Amino acid sequence: MTVSQILSVLVFVGAYILIATERVHRVAAALGGAGLMLALGLTNGETAFHSLDAGVDWNVVFLLLGMMIIVGVIKQTGLFEFLAIAAAKRAKGKPFAVLAMFVVITAVASAALDNVTTVLLIAPVTFLVCDRLGLNPIPFLIAEVMASNIGGAATLIGDPPNIIIASRSGLTFNDFLVHMGPFVVVMMAVFVLVCRWLFRSAFHYDEKRVAEVMALSEREAIRNKTLLVQSMIVLALVLVGFVLHSALHVEPSVVALLGAGLLVLISKVTTEEAIEDVEWETLVFFMGLFVMVGALVNTGVIGQVSKALADAVGGQPLLAVMALLVISAVLSAIVDNIPYVATMSPIVSDLVDAQGGGPQAESLWWSLALGADLGGNATAVGASANVVVLGLAARNGTPISFWQFTRYGLVVAGLSVLLAAPYLWLRYFLFA
Repeated sequence: MTVSQILSVLVFVGAYILIATERVHRVAAALGGAGLMLALGLTNGETAFHSLDAGVDWNVVFLLLGMMIIVGVIKQTGLFEFLAIAAAKRAKGKPFAVLAMFVVITAVASAALDNVTTVLLIAPVTFLVCDRLGLNPIPFLIAEVMASNIGGAATLIGDPPNIIIASRSGLTFNDFLVHMGPFVVVMMAVFVLVCRWLFRSAFHYDEKRVAEVMALSEREAIRNKTLLVQSMIVLALVLVGFVLHSALHVEPSVVALLGAGLLVLISKVTTEEAIEDVEWETLVFFMGLFVMVGALVNTGVIGQVSKALADAVGGQPLLAVMALLVISAVLSAIVDNIPYVATMSPIVSDLVDAQGGGPQAESLWWSLALGADLGGNATAVGASANVVVLGLAARNGTPISFWQFTRYGLVVAGLSVLLAAPYLWLRYFLFA
C-alpha cells in the first residue's frame, strides 16, 4: 500500500471507531475525518463536492431533506396521533393488540417515508398511550424501532442505507419494492408473532386504564384538516413520482424536493415551520461520511479491496451472496449501518461488474441491503433509528440500556438473517 492509502485507512478507521464508540458526537467524527482527508491531500474540493464516484452524493442528501420537510408539515396536522389513538381503540386497549397495531403502522409508515422520521413521530404517541394504559413503554419502543428497520427495508426511501445503495447501483424505487417488498411482508408477519413471545411480560393491563383510552377521541387529534388534505395530495404525488421516476427520467431527490416545495407553497405553513423538524445533523453526517469514503475511492483503497474480494469468491456467486449477507449483518450490528453501506457499496459495485451482471450478480445488492437493514436491529447502535429512540426514551425518563435493547435485537436480527438466506437462494439461484 502507498503512503496515501495507509493515511486514508487510518483516518477512516479512527473516525469509524469514534462513531461506533460514541466517544464524540458522530457528526464531529465524520466532519473531523472529512477535514483530515482534505487537509492531507487524500481528496480535494473538486473530487469531494463534484465527483460522481468519489464525492458527496447530493441525491441522497436532498432526497432526505425533501422528505423531512414533507413529514415535518404532515406532523402539524396531527395525522400520526390520529392513527395511534385509532389503533389503540380498535385494539380495545389490549397491550399485545396495541403493540401489533403500532408495529404494523410503524412498518408501513417507514416504507412510505423513512424509518428515522417515523420513529420520531410515533414515539411521543407511544408514550401517551402507554401512560394512559399504565404500561411500560420500553417494549413498545423497542418493537417499533425494529419494525421501522424491517419495514424501511422494503423501499428505496425507507432506510438510509437503501438510498445509498440505489444511488450507487442505479436500482429504482420499483426495483426495491419488487425485490425487497415480498421478504419484508413475510418478515413482518413473523416479527409480530415473535413479539408475542419476546415481550410477553409486558402484556398485563388495568381495565380502568383501558376504559380511559377508549374514551379518547381520535378526531380531536386532527388539528388542521385543510393542511391534512393538502399534505396527503402532495405525498401521493411524490410517491407516484418515486414509482415512475425511471420512466420520467427524474431523480427521486428531485421528486422529493419538488413535493416539499409544492407543499410549502400551497399551504399556510411558514418556511421556519417547514424546516423545523429537518434533521440537519443527519444530513451533515452524511456529507462528512461521503467525503471520507470518497477519499478511500480516490486513493485506490476501495479498488484493492474489491479485487481481493472478487478473487476470494472465485466466481462463486452464491458464496459471495451468503458471505455478504452474514458479514453485513454482523458489521451493521457493531457500527451504524449507514457508514458501513457507504463503505461497502463501491466494493459491491465492483463485484457486480466482475460477475458480468444478471440476476445472480444483482442479488449482491439485495444481500447487502438485507444484511445491513436487518442486521441494524441487533444492537442499540446498529441503525440511526435505534439511536434516535434511545435518546427519546432517555428524555422521557424511561431510559433503555444498550444491553436491554441488544438482548432482544440479537434474536430478531439472527432470525432475519436465517430467513433472508433461503429467500436469496430460492429467488436468485434455484428459481432464477
